[in-house]
Amino acid sequence: MLLLLLVPEPGSPRAVLRDRLADAIAIVLALLYGVTMMLIGDATRPGAAIPWPADLALGVAGAAALLVRRRHPLALLVALLPFGAVSVTVTGPILVALFTAAIRLRFPLLLLLGAGNVVTGGIYYLLQDRPVYDVWVDFVVRGVITTAALGWGSFVRAYRQLTTSLREHAARLEAEQHLREEQARLAERARIARETHDVLAHRMSLISLHAGALEVRGSLPPEELSLAAGAIRTSAHEALEELRSVLGVPRGRPEPPQPGLADVGDLVASVRAAGMTVGFDSAVPVDGPPVVLGRTAYRIVQEGLTNARKHGSDAAATVCLQGAAGQGLHITISNPFRRTGDVVPSGSGRGLVGIGERVSLAGGSVRYGPVDGVFRLEAELPWPA
Repeated sequence: MLLLLLVPEPGSPRAVLRDRLADAIAIVLALLYGVTMMLIGDATRPGAAIPWPADLALGVAGAAALLVRRRHPLALLVALLPFGAVSVTVTGPILVALFTAAIRLRFPLLLLLGAGNVVTGGIYYLLQDRPVYDVWVDFVVRGVITTAALGWGSFVRAYRQLTTSLREHAARLEAEQHLREEQARLAERARIARETHDVLAHRMSLISLHAGALEVRGSLPPEELSLAAGAIRTSAHEALEELRSVLGVPRGRPEPPQPGLADVGDLVASVRAAGMTVGFDSAVPVDGPPVVLGRTAYRIVQEGLTNARKHGSDAAATVCLQGAAGQGLHITISNPFRRTGDVVPSGSGRGLVGIGERVSLAGGSVRYGPVDGVFRLEAELPWPA
């Protein structure tokens, strides 16, 4: 609570309320200190420089003037300091003004103002008729409380600067992380669009070739016509199936066989051979899902194991596949995870962004994150009946 009052959060909707509460506390503390010094000092004794009611009135007026301490810290302090020579009650508001000035003004000027407050202690002593305490007591008391006010204000100033710097640094890191994620999304979309173009161009060229043959050779035997129509239908079907696939094949080369769900076992075996402990449980039917769905599932498992190997706290992971036609395909990948800092390492998270893009294109959903020391990646993919 105290830090919230001393170090306000910029842009907070409750900033005005916080300022009012801080002003009220400052005024109360100033009056308490001033009245205490008045009661234990020379202000209420015969021979005081001014009557104690006047001393108290000056202290109350000085405390009320603290309401402008944020807007005019220097002017307020300069205006209050002379009254410290005749009124001990006003020393409370002077201390609060010194504290406020220490937050906002330069240190050399603060030393001068602090010295002025100590000097007024000597003047106050000289104006008393029969002072109870020696002059050194006034100098020591005002010196100690002046040093405390300036030191505490300087500390708050440094703390505010530090918190402001940390907030700006955190905001910059967050903005950079958002930028990296957005760049990863754009790169993934551009790659998918480029590969989709290649797939469609290849398949559509086959369709055009067969359709051109039918156009040139108008009359064909039923058997050949059926074969040509079947080839067109197959090419169109494969074009639709591969519309969302990830190829990564250089142009001009034949397309290699793409991995599917049936190859996840080999993928797990290769990861195990690399030294990673992987538990694998598959409850997917033997006939398996469609080609595109199986390929998407393979890439998700591949990326999930890569993330587990790169960012997991132990070289271990668990892969679980469940689903059937008409029920959807559920993929769960989990691995031990222990966060070692608040800042996300540069470049991390891009694979997860790519998984999100793949799952979104497949019409599914994905969620991931650490839970109780385990990082879980869960993907739900539609599997038509």
